Amino acid sequence: MSPHALELARAFDGFFAALFVLAGLGVIVARQMRGTLYLFMSHALMLSASAVVLAVALHSTHLAWVALITFSTKVVAVPLVLVWATGAKVYGRREVDHVLSVPLSLLIAAGLAFAAWIVSQPLVHAIPARPFAAINLPTGLIAIFFGAFTVAVRREGVAQLMGLLIMESGAFFASISIVHDLTIIAEIAAAVDVPIAALVIGLLLRSIGAVTGSTRVGHMATLHERR
Repeated sequence: MSPHALELARAFDGFFAALFVLAGLGVIVARQMRGTLYLFMSHALMLSASAVVLAVALHSTHLAWVALITFSTKVVAVPLVLVWATGAKVYGRREVDHVLSVPLSLLIAAGLAFAAWIVSQPLVHAIPARPFAAINLPTGLIAIFFGAFTVAVRREGVAQLMGLLIMESGAFFASISIVHDLTIIAEIAAAVDVPIAALVIGLLLRSIGAVTGSTRVGHMATLHERR
């Protein structure tokens, strides 16, 4: 690939990386469960778009499969599984409780993003032969931090599950810039394990909701062992 084409691919990848970060930030502060679900889907879509850019730029069939698998699982399958397993009413008008206020959450998220960028720089300098690592590594680490923060500040079980999936997407976003030749076994495993995990946790949350009347984590303390 010519230097001009490579720079163009890096520009597209940087654009999708910025949207990837913004979608992850939106999941942290979104008030409605339906909005959280749409932001999660957008987050996964940006991961797919980045994989497409890298697949074209690096002539990698494996990354093309990663893009297709990510889109089919996280953008399509996982949201459908979550809505079916937890019940559509969860994604109605329900507002999501936050442990912290939105302004404070944004401030902490900005600090986490800066910390992720600082931590990732030694890793970027250690692999100069990877042209997209300078974009994808910091972005992926930011998503991992954002996902962990989402789990910490959300009181809704479904939103916490999305935080965990965002952490997994962040790890994937970083890894595709380093490893370009994932085996078909790894690709199939990625296509299967995430929807299954979403299904299992979704059904668990649905059962908890049937007992407590809510999937909010704070209400789960009302569960008692039945004899």
